[in-house]
Amino acid sequence: MRTTHRPLTTIALALSLFMAALEMTVVSTAMPTVVSDLGGLQSYAWVFTSYMLSSTITVPIYGKLADLYGRKPIFLFGIGLFLVGSIVSGLSTSMEMLIAARTLQGLGAGAMQTTSLTIIGDIYTLRQRASVQSVFSGVWGLAGLVGPLTGGLIVKYLSWHWVFFINVPVGLVTLGLLLTFFHEQVHHQPRKLDFAGAALLSAGVVALLVGVQGLGRNLLALSVAAVLLVAFVLVELRVPEPIIPMSIFRIPAIAISSAAGALFSAAMFGATTYVPLYVQGVLGGSPTLAGGMITPMIVGWPVASIVAGRLLLKLGFRPLILGGLGLSVVGTVLMALGLKPEAPLLVPQVGMALFGIGLGFTAPALLIAVQTSVSWELRGVATASNLFFRTIGGALGVGLMGGVLVSQLLKDPSVPLSAANELLGPEHGRGLPPELLETLSGALSSGLTLNFWLICAAAVAAFTAGLFFPRVRRDTGPDASVTDVSAPH
Repeated sequence: MRTTHRPLTTIALALSLFMAALEMTVVSTAMPTVVSDLGGLQSYAWVFTSYMLSSTITVPIYGKLADLYGRKPIFLFGIGLFLVGSIVSGLSTSMEMLIAARTLQGLGAGAMQTTSLTIIGDIYTLRQRASVQSVFSGVWGLAGLVGPLTGGLIVKYLSWHWVFFINVPVGLVTLGLLLTFFHEQVHHQPRKLDFAGAALLSAGVVALLVGVQGLGRNLLALSVAAVLLVAFVLVELRVPEPIIPMSIFRIPAIAISSAAGALFSAAMFGATTYVPLYVQGVLGGSPTLAGGMITPMIVGWPVASIVAGRLLLKLGFRPLILGGLGLSVVGTVLMALGLKPEAPLLVPQVGMALFGIGLGFTAPALLIAVQTSVSWELRGVATASNLFFRTIGGALGVGLMGGVLVSQLLKDPSVPLSAANELLGPEHGRGLPPELLETLSGALSSGLTLNFWLICAAAVAAFTAGLFFPRVRRDTGPDASVTDVSAPH
């Protein structure tokens, strides 16, 4: 069997992460312009939640498939699907088409997120994994620096469609590297995939998001979600090969990591989705300025991750988790207080930086704690479960905030949503009547301010969950020694 070329495999995984990180900053920068061009401010949140929802649903499924059939085929399939979704997104001529294409992108991203982090867990030891975080943190930092500028330049000089096309060359290079340099040996055994659990989980998450998006008005969807998710848990307790083994949540580190991850992701995705909208729609800033508000967070995250990788083996998981989540709370408070029409942008920028630094300490510690708690056979589903709760938290958070925003815009029935689309255009609604422009700006500002406090509440809840993280040693558990990319005999 050929051996894996670890450095080039790591570069391929870093490139896939770069695609995901760049996508976050570039799309957030371009979205107000997209809404102005295609219309449909009421569908603004769905461009993000459709992506997160499809990746959320598939993360645990891909994680199980990676444990059963190997990491490589699942990863390659995910990149291919992501690239097709990117091309279709760039070719979109309506919000409905863009949302459908983003859903396809998310289906691919679910495989990329799960298997890339699982592969890192396979080919590096705990001590090496803590250090290799600096490589991936640098990728996040680079994307955070070039993303807003790239998005602004693309929107200004080309077209927002090219925001999605830039993924294609990076994806093709990643595919080539993985095909050539990553090799694994998987000993297949006759196992059945839990189709019933996958179907119940998918339907339950969709119903839950629809209910949350309706701000509780859609009680039927919430009731259906509750029934389906309870049925999912019951099925998982009975089947021999569950999508998400309920037994892993008996491990305190995994249970607390799942809860904290869901809550801080709701705050993170809420910030990356609605801060650029506020800067461009309320303050009248350019797409580059709007996207640049995210940069302090995305640069602060990798810097903190590099430091966290060095401190993890000395301090353990708990101090990094609590310290990081505490900084995140401070950052979101500054963000909520500082994003005001009359306030200088420096205050929310500092808040975003503190928020990112906090998450940079927290996220790697939570993920490594989860991977260290289980053996090879469960590492895929354990990693997937951690990512699942992060993405479900982000999707539900953005969906809830989208419902808040739309409800504020619809308070005055005399204000058409088409005028809100015009407000986000390059002229910032200068052709609208002054009274309408003032009313619309006020409604948009009010809805987004409520969202910023929801972001703060999610960060506080994540810190509260982190208080219950167990005091465990970082050098114990099934992952105490170097691991192989081959499945155990």
